[in-house]
Amino acid sequence: MIYNLDKINEMAEGDEDFVLSVISVFLEEVPVDLEALEQGISSRDHNQVYQMAHKIKPSVDLLGMEQTRATALEIETLGKNEANMDEIAKKFPTLKTDILQVISELKKDFHI
Repeated sequence: MIYNLDKINEMAEGDEDFVLSVISVFLEEVPVDLEALEQGISSRDHNQVYQMAHKIKPSVDLLGMEQTRATALEIETLGKNEANMDEIAKKFPTLKTDILQVISELKKDFHI
């Protein structure tokens, strides 16, 4: 399992509905953001890359996905600095794989 719910559980203070709500929002929003990030890379749009990576970062952080958060931060910084898009494109598959794996695990673990 590459996610953990420690941060969410701390915020929830035992409120299972809150935990489920945060997970549901993650499952609804992050795939859309990930797709938009991929489009930004394809169209070589540094601003879109920056914005989408910036938006994804707190979501993966909330699920304790430290390595994924670090990758999102790298992509965010590269987008902001208008770095070589090929460099950004090389980092994206790791981010995508990790997020898709967690989406799958969350759906299975929470029967969603």
